[in-house]
Amino acid sequence: MQMKMIKTNGINIRAHIEGSGPLIILVHGCPESWYSWRKQIGSLANAGYTVAAIDVRGYGGSDKPHAVSEYSLKKLADDIIGIIHELNFKTAILIGRDWGGPIVWHTALLNEDTITAVAGLSVPYFRRLNVTPIELFKQIYKDKFFYQIYFQDEGVAEKELEADIRKYLETTYFTADYRGMNDIKNAVFSASSNKSPESKLLDDINSFDSYPDWINKEEMDYLVGEFESSGLRGPLNRYRNYELDFKDMEHLAGKKISQPSAFLAGSHDPVNFFILPNGYKDSNDLRVNIEPQYENLVDVVLLDGAGHWVQEEKPKEVNDFLLKFLSKVN
Repeated sequence: MQMKMIKTNGINIRAHIEGSGPLIILVHGCPESWYSWRKQIGSLANAGYTVAAIDVRGYGGSDKPHAVSEYSLKKLADDIIGIIHELNFKTAILIGRDWGGPIVWHTALLNEDTITAVAGLSVPYFRRLNVTPIELFKQIYKDKFFYQIYFQDEGVAEKELEADIRKYLETTYFTADYRGMNDIKNAVFSASSNKSPESKLLDDINSFDSYPDWINKEEMDYLVGEFESSGLRGPLNRYRNYELDFKDMEHLAGKKISQPSAFLAGSHDPVNFFILPNGYKDSNDLRVNIEPQYENLVDVVLLDGAGHWVQEEKPKEVNDFLLKFLSKVN
């Protein structure tokens, strides 16, 4: 294992690199880190791959440009292509989770000759709508609190959440996993919150007194340290780029993912309920809903007993899923 700073697209990206063989780049979501892939890195490296788990720009040890526009999907895709070249590879396989999903899907769309296969966890690829997602959210949640709308004004969410990073991370993680989605109705990512639009993110959020079985305090300590050092402006700026992304990706309207692809989501991932009011019934239902967006959707799994942090909650099952997919595309 080595930690390496990689110069790409005018910034420095920190990557945890392990193994040898074809390149896989792991792209985390929010609020996460390269460390969120700690249960996958060894498994993929042992299977014969060079694995680069990165800190997305704005996170951890990577550079943190200030401007909102520095966190567009186009910028993030160019970061990944630069990483591939700097590591002396011509092609790569991408795996992303949560915001890492849209990042890897769009990197694949924009670079079909460089990205040979792509897998996503939690957030599938959906083609361009007639309006930006944030405008759609504002219509749907005009009389309610919705976290992505709350994130739009610069500095507001930062002020609340940076005041107690540990509380933010623990609340976010513990209310969106399988346990939290079963036991707590008013979760951070809830699409059916009864809070008013004037609320803050952590207002009226219940919490657990104990840690779930998929993460311990020492692991959380590492993540808290990362975000206390980096702050949250970079991660939150990603949510502020819907309009710029809409313009940048106009030429991709109607385009499908052409590379061999795979998708996995936890049965209790709150993202499922943003898309369908009652979520997905089973893996086949999930496939039916997302397959029209792909030319070669190799595998689809709706994993029982998992929430939003699926690669940490169910590492063996996720690793088996990824290794099975990789065996089919190599």
